[in-house]
Amino acid sequence: MTGTPVAEAKALYEAGRYAEAETAALAVARSRPHDDQYAAVALNIAALATGAQGRHADALAVYDEALPVFSQVFGPDQWATLKLRSDRAQQMVLLGRHAECEAECAAVAEAASRGTGPDMALLAAGARNGLVFALNAQGRHQEAEVIAREALAAHRLRDRASLVLRLGLARSLNGQGRHEEALTEAKAAEELYRALPDYQRHPDQGAVELVLSNALLGTGRTAEARRLAAAAHDACLASFGPHHRRTIEARTLLEHIDGTRP
Repeated sequence: MTGTPVAEAKALYEAGRYAEAETAALAVARSRPHDDQYAAVALNIAALATGAQGRHADALAVYDEALPVFSQVFGPDQWATLKLRSDRAQQMVLLGRHAECEAECAAVAEAASRGTGPDMALLAAGARNGLVFALNAQGRHQEAEVIAREALAAHRLRDRASLVLRLGLARSLNGQGRHEEALTEAKAAEELYRALPDYQRHPDQGAVELVLSNALLGTGRTAEARRLAAAAHDACLASFGPHHRRTIEARTLLEHIDGTRP
């Protein structure tokens, strides 16, 4: 995207400057013909940046606007359109639309698995991560564990896709009360997170600490759990603002820990 009309918006998003990225991307999208490829990509960046600020309903509205444009410009079965569908579905789960997210992520994962090349493999891993998240959100932790383990076995790269799948696996184990196993997976995720470049770490600020905190709390290590929950809350508040799903989750966990401490 270097040297293109969306280069600035993309750079702002990767730097974690989400409000500025949203503004820049929407300016590009509104200044170009509706069926222009850069207008489509700009809408995608705007949707990602809006979701990163915790405005998930607004993000879904932008995705809804972008989807027919992507289908027209890139084709309904092409990687770019399938990736947009996966990202859109993962906003649904943050709005409590768990079953819709589950169905859409399963459909995208199936379509991507029929494709070839590393991009389609990465997309399949990402869609399965959304499926894991949706299953965990519905309390179907055993199913989530199976999907996460299958996806990790198929995706051997040490990248962000492996990170989020491992975090999803740890969440499923926490949900089953298998906190020591969850702690092991969360520590592996932490090691992977630290090895990623800065721009890939931004979207997952606080995520590792949250999963670690829940696992530690489950093993009775309350003081450590509280320290990590507070760190997660501070990181999410600084990166995403007070209304982001992860900020709220960290705040709720802190309140729970403080309410149960003697």
